[in-house]
This record gives sequence, structure tokens and C-alpha cells, in this order.
Amino acid sequence: MTAWRRAPAAPRVRAWAVLLAGGLAAHAAAATIAVTPADDLAKVLREAGDGDRIDIAAGEYDGQVGVILQKHLTLRGVGGRPVLKAAGHSAEGKAILVVRDGQVRIENIEFRGARVPDGNGAGIRFERGNLTVVRCAFYDNQNGILTANFGDAELTVQDSEFGQAPHDTALPHLLYVGRIARFTLSGSRFGGGYDGHLVKSRARESIVRYNQLVDGPGGHAAYELEFPNGGRAWVIGNIIGQSATTSNPVVVSFGAEGTDDRPQGLFVVNNTFINEGLKPAFFVRMHDLGKPVERVVANNLYIGLGVTDVAWQDLLRGNFVAPPQVLQDPAVGQYGLGLDSILRHRGVDPGTAQGQSLRPDAEFTPPVGTRPLSARSRWSPGAYQ
Repeated sequence: MTAWRRAPAAPRVRAWAVLLAGGLAAHAAAATIAVTPADDLAKVLREAGDGDRIDIAAGEYDGQVGVILQKHLTLRGVGGRPVLKAAGHSAEGKAILVVRDGQVRIENIEFRGARVPDGNGAGIRFERGNLTVVRCAFYDNQNGILTANFGDAELTVQDSEFGQAPHDTALPHLLYVGRIARFTLSGSRFGGGYDGHLVKSRARESIVRYNQLVDGPGGHAAYELEFPNGGRAWVIGNIIGQSATTSNPVVVSFGAEGTDDRPQGLFVVNNTFINEGLKPAFFVRMHDLGKPVERVVANNLYIGLGVTDVAWQDLLRGNFVAPPQVLQDPAVGQYGLGLDSILRHRGVDPGTAQGQSLRPDAEFTPPVGTRPLSARSRWSPGAYQ
């Protein structure tokens, strides 16, 4: 196996990182390190410096697993999307990559095939710190991303893909967030679940905006989106679809396992819910937490058979039940209202809650990503304006 090398840029690429602690500034040189499938990724991760960037060339990396211990590190796929295949290996019996505790960014990398004996093998196991995942893909893993339960950790996932939950393990989840401080998900696409959830979050605050969580043909997921301990959950501008072969009729669930002393609020605004089956779905299920929970359910479009927990104020807040024919062409992923639909501009101004705007400012754009949404005075129900 060849030794990894630092990418030349007359002759070495460097950036300067400034760490501020106790009012003192310390300067550290950060290098860009080039890695190919012939190199030892675990060794690179052990020897990289704090603040370095690791550029991973496109290709297949069979059994290349490792642990990130640095306080600041970026991993980036270049020249295409490299594929890290577990191939029966794992770091610390946990994952393809383990992020211990730091400010870490991972871009444009595919994680595939994570398996460990306890059933919790992950593409990425995030333990503590702040992790940002951008334009990555997670397929055929027991968990795509799995976090620990440190209350000061934060996870951000943008423009990424999750799918192909394996059938040879119990309750695989495409994305499972533990009891962390904040979880943010945007511009990402989920499908192909199996018994487990598409997205499950125990975070104190979950911000789920402008995603496509559609299990799809043959999908067998349980919940598409669950907040078992409640918290502050912002669910805005998503397409959320349950397959005809679902293992659980509930699409979005809030508070099923009770809660602690965390602040509470459920804000479900401008989503398109779809039930592809003939059995009624439970589109939004809000469990009794034994204390008041602020809720806003507005401008949602419910497609197909189903029910939802309804408060009187919801009836006047732009929520509509409609047949699939009101959509442009859901069979090919066009989930917007038809151009001549009578539901256009029948929504309401979502307003604000807990000091934050509920008005969508973007829309999901396939296969992943978002596009900005201009300010408007008239709103339509659903995820697309």
C-alpha cells in the first residue's frame, strides 16, 4: 500500500486557521492531504493535523474505515464521489467513520454496507462536537448516520441521499439522531426504508426543512419522521410520502415515548403528505405529553386516505385533503400543484412561532438540494408554491 501524500501547490497547499481561546490567538498551519484508493485512510486520519483538509479521490475504498480525533477537520470527495465500502470492517465496532469530538465537515462521499454485530453499524457514527455533512450518500447501512447522546452536540445534514435499508438486520434507520442539542436537515432525499425509520430524532431541537422523505415503491419503513421525545420540531416545506407496503400507518409522530424538561413545540407548515396505499395513514400523530405544547399546523396538503390530529385552529389554516390528481405528476417526482389547481393561493400566511418565521424561503429540488423561494403575499398549500 503506498503512502499518502500532501497535495502539491507550490509546493504545498496551506491555509491558516485561527483559534481564539481566553482572548489569545494561536496560529496553526493547515495542509491539504490527497488520498487515493491505494492509500491507507485510517493512517491518514491518525496522522492528519488539526485543521487539515483531506481530499479523497473518486474510487472504491473497500474496508477503509477510521476514527476522526482532530478538533477541526474536513474530508472532501474530489474528481467524483468516492465510495467508502465497509466490506465487513468497522472502526471501533461502530461505523465506517467515527467522529469523536470536534468541528468536522464531510463532503461528497458515499458510505455503503456498514454492519456490526450489535446491529447499529453506521456510515458515520457522530459522538460529540459539531458535524456538518454535505452532498454525501448513505446506502445499505444499518444506520446511515447514528449519533450519540451528548447534550451539546449539533448535527447538520445538507443535500444528501439516504436509502436501501438492508433487510438482513433488525430495525435499520436511515438517519437516527440521539439526545443532542440541535439537528438540522435540508435539501436531502430519503427512500427505501425497511421496518426502521427514514428519520428519527431525539434532539432537543430538530429543524427539518425542504427535504423529500418518500419511502417509494417497495419501501417498508415504519415512521417517515419521528420525534419520540418531542422537543422543538420545525417541519417545513417537505414532501413526506408513505408507501403502500409500510410497516406502520403513522407518517409523522411526536412524543410517543414521553419527554423531559426540554422546551416543546411542533410546527408543521407547507408540507405535502402522501399516502400511496389503500389503508388510511395517520399523517400527523401528536401524543399527549402531559403538559401544553405549542403547535402550528398550517398550509399542509394531504394526498390520499388518512387522518391527522386536528385542532380547531388547524381547520382554518390552509390545510387541505385532496386526491393525487391535484399534483403535477408524482410518479416522476413532480409533487407541485397543477398549474390550474383550485387549491393554488388557498393557503394562509404561516406567521411566526417562538420568535422564528414559519414562512418557507426555499423548495426541495431533485435529486437533492434546494432553490430559493421569493417573498410572497399569497400562499398555496403544500411544499411547492
